[in-house]
Amino acid sequence: MQEYDVVIGLEIHAELATKTKCFCNCKNEFGCEPNTNTCPVCTGMPGGLPILNKTAVEYCIKAGLCFGCDINDYAEFDRKNYFYPDLPTAYQISQLEYPLCLHGGVKLSNGRFIRLNRIHLEEDAGKLIHLGPDEGTLVDYNRGGTPLIEMVTEPDITSAEEAVELLKKMREALIFAGIANCKMEEGGMRCDVNISLKPAGSSKFGVRTEMKNINSFKSVARAIEYEVSRQAKALRLGEKLTQETRKWDDEKGKNFVMRTKEQATDYRYFPDPDIFPISISRDDVEAIRKTMPMLPDERRARYIEEFGLPEYDAELLTNSKYVSDYFENCVANYNEPKKISNWIMVELLKIVKDQEEFVFPISEKDLTYIIKLVEDKKINKTTGVKLLNKVIETGKAPEVIVKEDNLLATISEDEILAILKDVYNNNPKVVEDYKNNPNKVKGFIIGQVMRATGGKANNGVIVNLIPKVFE
Repeated sequence: MQEYDVVIGLEIHAELATKTKCFCNCKNEFGCEPNTNTCPVCTGMPGGLPILNKTAVEYCIKAGLCFGCDINDYAEFDRKNYFYPDLPTAYQISQLEYPLCLHGGVKLSNGRFIRLNRIHLEEDAGKLIHLGPDEGTLVDYNRGGTPLIEMVTEPDITSAEEAVELLKKMREALIFAGIANCKMEEGGMRCDVNISLKPAGSSKFGVRTEMKNINSFKSVARAIEYEVSRQAKALRLGEKLTQETRKWDDEKGKNFVMRTKEQATDYRYFPDPDIFPISISRDDVEAIRKTMPMLPDERRARYIEEFGLPEYDAELLTNSKYVSDYFENCVANYNEPKKISNWIMVELLKIVKDQEEFVFPISEKDLTYIIKLVEDKKINKTTGVKLLNKVIETGKAPEVIVKEDNLLATISEDEILAILKDVYNNNPKVVEDYKNNPNKVKGFIIGQVMRATGGKANNGVIVNLIPKVFE
């Protein structure tokens, strides 16, 4: 019997893919030289006044629509006060009492529905670069002021597996909606994990701890499993747990106390006097809803129901927005979804599998041209794959290569019969094996014909003609 119930809530942060920052006109761009995307506003200079990025507000509302949230018709921005070197104003502009989005949630594969408490818009802090005990620490304010949404779950999560699945589902929805790139290695998506344990079946929550800014799925799982084990061990020993913030060290595989946990009152929230409240009409929400693309779950259902794809294909094709869009563009060119899916999964994905951010090295138009040649039996599959590779290697259009290499030259049945007779006459052992088990040597026979014709013979024709010679 389970000794304790695990109670987990996540605070998930995602940087929005706007062109400029949330409260100033500085570029919102990763990887620039330190402290080059800054201005008096985002560096907290006296007299700098914020302006509100309308696109960031719309993107936050889009995030709410992704997860079935209620969109408030009134929202305010607040100042969350704390001192830290990467926060030059000594406060973060965020939302407390009146956020943009409330409620909603995400359904997991096990059928459980993880509720969201809210989604609000705020600004990101800068970045500290620790050089070491002797060199000190540098601060890069490029990230300061980047529009950030915080998606806060209810404490509905019961395991590391559920937490990771939730993160993956939310990440892919934000990417498909076009509002965030969620590159976790760049800090584009990260989460704080709140964990407590309570006696199995009890309705009273235990003392929770928080681990901040974890930025990979693997780290989230490891951090949760470690903290659950740590708390369970302490409770068994009769130790008193303290509400605190702990830092997860992924290299050491353990966490450490950072500070006792603050309450909301410790941040002395108050409405930001420099930013007007926002009024959002139902017409505003509906206008934004009309710009929403089809999200991953909807696409999977469509691929299965409308295109007749197996669940495996639908899942694989929607693991990436790029792949899903590429597939749909191919289907628009040539309405053979399963054939296209096979070529993408077997031929293209293996080419880019080791790339962090991949782009297929052939256009949708060129790929479907090759597939159509194969399906119309103008070339065989082997020649089709060779043509694909040559298009990728040379950058030439497949139509050009087809003409240059004379790939559409047909091999007649009489020519194939003549080659089969040569194979029959020169391979007595194969003839004997064919009599005992045709399937055992059929591949060899086809291979001999293909070699003799430079791969131009039609596979189906060869198979049909083999019995005429070998039986």
